[in-house]
Amino acid sequence: MVTEEPVRRRRHGKQLEAELLAAAWDELVEVGYGRLTMESIAVRARTSEAVLYRRWANKDQLVFAAFEHHRGAHPVVFPDTGTLRGDLIAQLTAVSEALAGFFAIAAATAFAGLLADTGLTPAQVRDKVMGGQPLPRALYQRAHDRGEIDLARIPAVVLAMPFDLVRHDLLMDLEPPKPARIQAIVDDLFLPLVRDRPQ
Repeated sequence: MVTEEPVRRRRHGKQLEAELLAAAWDELVEVGYGRLTMESIAVRARTSEAVLYRRWANKDQLVFAAFEHHRGAHPVVFPDTGTLRGDLIAQLTAVSEALAGFFAIAAATAFAGLLADTGLTPAQVRDKVMGGQPLPRALYQRAHDRGEIDLARIPAVVLAMPFDLVRHDLLMDLEPPKPARIQAIVDDLFLPLVRDRPQ
């Protein structure tokens, strides 16, 4: 009895690119940046190196694209608790728990050779890996609309501070900050800065 070979479906466009990036991410997690090659990604993705090189000039570009794709494919959902304090604690906690593994892979990748291979500074690699991380405007706008804060009086650097501190903790500790740490960032550092700011 002759068994037919399964027909291999052809992949195109965005579907193909998504599968290539998912394969690159899985390979990065499994073997690390130092042992990662375009060949090993192609094998995992069941394609040829030429297919990868048509999209990315080298493995560094592919790794950055894999980080961006993984972030986009795993969005974090944030609750609306009805208060600025509740929203901040909920969002910082959700970000910490969702991104702890991501940050661990990012740190390992940077120190395993990405910094040296690209010639970028740690800050530049952080920005490329994290994608700029825009401010949570909706969270602050809700607080403004409720009358808890006046956004016109609060500098952007102050609004970014809670999230910058949590990202710092994630990079330094490679695990989510403890609940007490998140509450201290919100209650002891952030809220005193944004409430009752002078005219």
